Amino acid sequence: MKRPSLNDLSAFVAVATHRSFRRAADELGTAPSTLSHAMRGLEDRLGVRLLNRTTRSVSPTEAGRELLGRLQVALTSLDEALDAATAFRGNVAGKVRINAPRVAAALLVRDVLPRMVERFPDVTVDLVVEGRLIDIVSGGFDAGVRLIESIPRDMIAVPFPDPIGFVCVASPAYLQRAGEPTTPDDLQRHRCIGHRLPGGRLYRWEFERAGQELTVDVNGPVVLDDEELMAEAAAQGLGIAYVASWAAEAALAEGRLRTVLPGWMHKPERAAVYYPGHRAVPPALRAFLDVVKTMPTARETH
Repeated sequence: MKRPSLNDLSAFVAVATHRSFRRAADELGTAPSTLSHAMRGLEDRLGVRLLNRTTRSVSPTEAGRELLGRLQVALTSLDEALDAATAFRGNVAGKVRINAPRVAAALLVRDVLPRMVERFPDVTVDLVVEGRLIDIVSGGFDAGVRLIESIPRDMIAVPFPDPIGFVCVASPAYLQRAGEPTTPDDLQRHRCIGHRLPGGRLYRWEFERAGQELTVDVNGPVVLDDEELMAEAAAQGLGIAYVASWAAEAALAEGRLRTVLPGWMHKPERAAVYYPGHRAVPPALRAFLDVVKTMPTARETH
């Protein structure tokens, strides 16, 4: 029997993993019909059916599942061997695709990308900002960013050094004119800057005090979907905004904004970069993760 090519075996792993010729073709940069023909040839060469096909789905047979499990281990070892060899070139090159929500992407741009450019100039970071939760594997991403509690269990997580905190802020002029709220219920009498989430619905402001959690529907003259724009709208006196702390840092330091309801703010949340645990880590992704691990803490940036 003629030994199948490495390309055919890699293609089989992609099809069996995605259970879709189209998604596997997107990952491999080829046509679904080409993959289908290659899989027929692989089955003929091995003399066994590897994939069950219908007009709507593809799934591995028992023989296919056995081959998939063994090939994943073998290909991972092969990738690791190649990565170890390329390390002797003395530089890391390539592209790493990252999916992140806006609040985390801003931190990456501020604290990670400058260090990536300095330390790994031959690595391109393709950062896609997207608020909705997606499957990073089927989406063709090397890694994603989420709150730790929402990361799937089969992923490996590299936490940001600091949790992401949130603040309610308003301009001194607005507070002088409208008064300062002392409880979240007081927000009903204030102009508030709405936050539209990626799915289209408005965010209900979340508060917590002494173990008591409270959500508030707010109203106001402006609705935005960008944290920095919300902070700037508040600085312009348009109302009270509820934003990630980083978005208001500069305006707070300049005195253009003041915090309100500090004793009611929800506890900070931990975020992390995550990636599939069953795959070898490409050199470009490993470089990115190394830089994430050296992100400055809040103490170091002040």
